[in-house]
Amino acid sequence: MMRLLLLFCCTLGALCVLSIPPLVQSQTPESDLLVIHVVPHTHDDVGWLKTVDQYYYGANNSIQHAGVQYILDSVMRYLPLSPLYRFTYVEMAFFTRWWDEQDQETKLLVQELVASGQLTFTNGGWCMNDEGTVTYEDSIDQMTLGHLFLLETFNVVPRVGWHIDPFGHGSTQAQLFAMMGFDAFFFSRIDYQDIQKRKDEQQMQLVWRGTPSLGTTVDMFTDVMYDNYHPPEGFCFDQGCSDPPIQDDPRLEGYNVEQRASLLANELKERALAYNVNDILYPFGSDFQWENADTNYKNMDKLMKHMNANTEQYGMQLIYSTPDQFVNAVHANNVNYTVKTDDFFPYADQPHAFWTGYLTSRPALKGYVRSRGAFLRATQGLLSTTRMSHQDMDWLSLMPNIRRLQEAQAIAQHHDAVAGTEKQHVADDYAKRLSIGSDETAYAANVMLNTLSGLNHSSRDLVYHMCPLSNVSLCPSTSVLSPSNPVLVSIHNPLAVARDEYVYVAVPNGRYLVSSASGENLPTSTVPAFGTASKQANSSP
Repeated sequence: MMRLLLLFCCTLGALCVLSIPPLVQSQTPESDLLVIHVVPHTHDDVGWLKTVDQYYYGANNSIQHAGVQYILDSVMRYLPLSPLYRFTYVEMAFFTRWWDEQDQETKLLVQELVASGQLTFTNGGWCMNDEGTVTYEDSIDQMTLGHLFLLETFNVVPRVGWHIDPFGHGSTQAQLFAMMGFDAFFFSRIDYQDIQKRKDEQQMQLVWRGTPSLGTTVDMFTDVMYDNYHPPEGFCFDQGCSDPPIQDDPRLEGYNVEQRASLLANELKERALAYNVNDILYPFGSDFQWENADTNYKNMDKLMKHMNANTEQYGMQLIYSTPDQFVNAVHANNVNYTVKTDDFFPYADQPHAFWTGYLTSRPALKGYVRSRGAFLRATQGLLSTTRMSHQDMDWLSLMPNIRRLQEAQAIAQHHDAVAGTEKQHVADDYAKRLSIGSDETAYAANVMLNTLSGLNHSSRDLVYHMCPLSNVSLCPSTSVLSPSNPVLVSIHNPLAVARDEYVYVAVPNGRYLVSSASGENLPTSTVPAFGTASKQANSSP
């Protein structure tokens, strides 16, 4: 049989020659067949058992074998071999790192793959954020960070939500995705009783209305994956998998393509019973898979070639696809769906196994993430105010400082970060990133405060300091307080409305006079810190 010979330039610039069998794949399958949308993808946790850097570089593999840079290298080398190949990527925290390391030739190749629809971005946030322990502001911020990169780099904005691993799902997330312009929402982790009922009643696809107050304007087509986000059992072809390869040459020992195709067809027909359309999603990937695109595409090519040549026998046709293509195909069926308005919480994967402990685990990290989010938004508000009032200010020079905290805060929204389900050394890494980002952003805030106060940022007359240990009643800036050494405290209200608020400042034991900028004495009281001998609060004069 004639084989298709393709030439392409490897990432390293060397000329590579690969020979692959031609695919038998029609983009317009016969209407009476099941259409199996094979969606190659990888789920890359932005930290979990290893830190985000370890996952990217493939370091510390004694814990878990995973190297995201090799996944992207492998896939980008293989996609140009056939216009039928597809791949879906999600986490921009990893992709932007990889992108920054590529030469111009590789970047042009990737841009062509995106333009042709072979490489698609689903979700497109900096991470796949948790839904039970994040604030909506932090969720929006991390999605914005990823979407801005995609818009500026490829002129694309994702249209599909892809939350395949968070531990339960909230209607607020559905509402946010709808308001972001998403067309669909895919996920897999819902209560085991709920998913079984939906399979029995063919209601794995539905319309989710995130909030009744906005009515149909936030209606979201929602697809619950049949069996998590993995391929059917026995059909994992990535390195590290032990499933047998597809052997389709009858002249060789171990010929198995017919037996393997029948096994897959039976599994897919079983899945199809849970849906009321002929288009069936086949997630082809899992955690940190596709480090070897060759073994994945080559084995799936052989299955597709055999099954698509024998559609009468198997009753289905397999095509490489993406979540966007799958949604378009499903919508063409004009099916009426039930409407859901509440949450998919709590999540239990079996009797007496509720995934709810993470809602309160690692409270110190959760609190730190909250406070860093508030600080970041306050600083961004300062930046907007300063830009409007001082248009000659070199605000662009401050963006790298603020960016450090933006990225650290975005990573912290990952469903294994603020959720608290990560290993201790990974939790330490998240906190370290937030601390470094806070210090960088504090410098930017100091410059802006000096600008707003009329002082040059290089002046040493007025230097603002943060109190990072205020949770334990320590503040180096106020520890030097004395009658001859007063301290200036600036309080910033990041909201657009005035408000009354108690302000707590850690100070040494003593009596204090606090006055406003206009000279008015303010009512105050001093309260001994927890654990000190004195319990009596003293009113100031």
